[in-house]
Amino acid sequence: MAKLIVVSNRLPVTIKRRGKSLSIHPSTGGLATGLGSLPEAANSLWIGWPGLSEDQLSQREQQTIAAKLTEQDCSCLWLSQQDVEDFYHGFSNETIWPLFHYFPLHTVYHQHYWQAYRRVNEMFCQHILRHAQPEDTVWIHDYQLMLLPEMLRRKLPSLEIGFFLHIPWPSYELFRLLPWRSEILDGLLGSDLIGFHTYDYVRHFLSSVARLIEVEHSFNELMVHNRLVKVDAFPMGIDFHKYADAMQQARVQREAEKMHEKLGDCSIVLSIDRLDYTKGIIQRLEAFDLFLQNKPDYRGKVSLILVAVPSRTKVQDYADLREHLDGLVGRINGGHGSIGWMPVWYLYRELPFERLAALYNIADVALVTPLRDGMNLIAKEFVASRTSGMGVLVLSEMAGAASELGEALTVNANDREAVAYAIKEALEMPPSEQIRRNELMRHRLQRYDVKRWAGDFFETLHQHKQKQRAFSVRKLVQSSWDHVIEHYRQCHKRLILLDYDGTLVSFVKRPEDAAPDEEICQLLSQLAQDQTNEVVVVSGRDRHTLTQWLGHLPINLVAEHGAWLREIGHEWRVVEPFTSVWKDSIRPIFQLYVDRTPGSAIEEKDFALVWHYRRAVPELAHVRTQELKAAVQHLTTNLDIGAFEGNKILEVKNIGINKGRSAELWFTRQRWDFTLAIGDDYTDEDMFAVLGEDAYSIKVGSGISKARFYVDSVRDVRLLLTHLVGS
Repeated sequence: MAKLIVVSNRLPVTIKRRGKSLSIHPSTGGLATGLGSLPEAANSLWIGWPGLSEDQLSQREQQTIAAKLTEQDCSCLWLSQQDVEDFYHGFSNETIWPLFHYFPLHTVYHQHYWQAYRRVNEMFCQHILRHAQPEDTVWIHDYQLMLLPEMLRRKLPSLEIGFFLHIPWPSYELFRLLPWRSEILDGLLGSDLIGFHTYDYVRHFLSSVARLIEVEHSFNELMVHNRLVKVDAFPMGIDFHKYADAMQQARVQREAEKMHEKLGDCSIVLSIDRLDYTKGIIQRLEAFDLFLQNKPDYRGKVSLILVAVPSRTKVQDYADLREHLDGLVGRINGGHGSIGWMPVWYLYRELPFERLAALYNIADVALVTPLRDGMNLIAKEFVASRTSGMGVLVLSEMAGAASELGEALTVNANDREAVAYAIKEALEMPPSEQIRRNELMRHRLQRYDVKRWAGDFFETLHQHKQKQRAFSVRKLVQSSWDHVIEHYRQCHKRLILLDYDGTLVSFVKRPEDAAPDEEICQLLSQLAQDQTNEVVVVSGRDRHTLTQWLGHLPINLVAEHGAWLREIGHEWRVVEPFTSVWKDSIRPIFQLYVDRTPGSAIEEKDFALVWHYRRAVPELAHVRTQELKAAVQHLTTNLDIGAFEGNKILEVKNIGINKGRSAELWFTRQRWDFTLAIGDDYTDEDMFAVLGEDAYSIKVGSGISKARFYVDSVRDVRLLLTHLVGS
């Protein structure tokens, strides 16, 4: 039976040492709750680091912990203290964390951190492979393991792999600062489904992929090594009823009563966050200070409870932040406080659930204003707790939750005046308006809770995997290869039609740099030397380039998609009399768009004009392509020419020119007992269309095509031709 393997940096347990004894306590995080509700959870395994380094434990203690974790369907991966320092504290939290949260000045780029990150991801891969079977599903979580999907894909290609990032994905302009940016993207694209909290993060990721590794997307799907990868947004929910029903617990009620007694009749503004510079705690305090300055009548009537959960205490940036925070709290209390009233109640600790739930329930306002946050579940937990309907959420527009909680008072966390005004607005909001807003948000959170989030991700992953399998049915697999090669060996009248760019040679940024290498020249020559073979290269290239690159080989050449023909032993000739006078009208428009689109260029052929934009910024190129196509469309109507989009090109040419007519010239000359045609783009579809049902038509790259089969890459085409030569 297939199983679900969940992989995260940390296991959903906490290991505590008291003297010589060790105890294991389950974590109550949202991820563990969500996965516990899935059908697959009956046969699941969670893999991760248990939180203590192997240096801190004896061999016997490690074995004891591992055995206990096995009983809880967990498998632990041990890391050394040096791994923890370089992989976790280093690359994960000093490189990825600040950069992805838009703090480039806090980001460090150490090569040894990167090497540790690769090494630990490889350790996770090897550990997973000891448990995984080809039919299993692996769900990988968060920024510590972004290389892992591709590592697993190489070892077990059929695995169903999902990845979810719990932090923001930055804009391309920031992500490009990372020296190892391409490796990170390649690692993530080993997944079948990549999930983010919001569509903004999806958009930033797709932009990074398009610009840095030149993989385009269509409806959030990318073709990566001819494997379809889906990218989508799944806003993580919470265990709604856990917080909605919390006040029914006696311990939570007692905690709330104690707090009321201590705080008196003051209105409560609540701030709960991990102590991190991305959370905007300093800016939040400064805004509260400004609020008290602007509204002195609120002194003695409102207090801010500030809970800062310790985090990464060994990192200097965090130690500096705590020192700054301590001083700021003291200054505000000293400047505004009085006997019997303290403006800021500051708690530097982690709170148990009972106390946290009590705080959510006694607070009048929740101040959740991170400078950048992937989602922020604190905001959702506060809203879920408001069973009375009262209470106001002030939420940063830079938190992922802002896209779902539109009824909150959203603010720019960097705008102190706006946050201070939002505090006033929240405290003065009429009860009916509070109830109206909270009811809408609570219903939304109840519908899309953490269980629904996890189920939605898995349903999308399974559906996408089925779509991949539908594509793979036509792939030229090993058994089909053997059939093609055996049929080729038995036949004596063979026609071989081959496209050039994207088929025999890979695409390059500059079209003029795609000259054939020695390997492909030798393969074509060996195929042509067999007297039973008729080899034809049918290309969109101009005749002068084909003559220079392939003219010395004993093969037939077709240029400009069929406008020009050169048979073995003959000169170039025009297939039929086409006109090119229309180019004088189109050329100035093309030139205008070259000037307006850096990185684009014009290629002029005898009977075509081509606008190349492979080196242009993808988003700009997409817009310009549609503009250019529209600009020339009305000119092409009465000139018997058309505008055609290809692989990073827009080509205007005579409508009568196509590879299908060229293929017919050979296909109808005699009865071929073996026909092979290989191409990669829309121009080759005309060639595939005229071939008989027995022909082996092969598209390089999957997708909608008239071809019978497809292969993944140019490398596969060369390998097939090598086998044919060898047979």
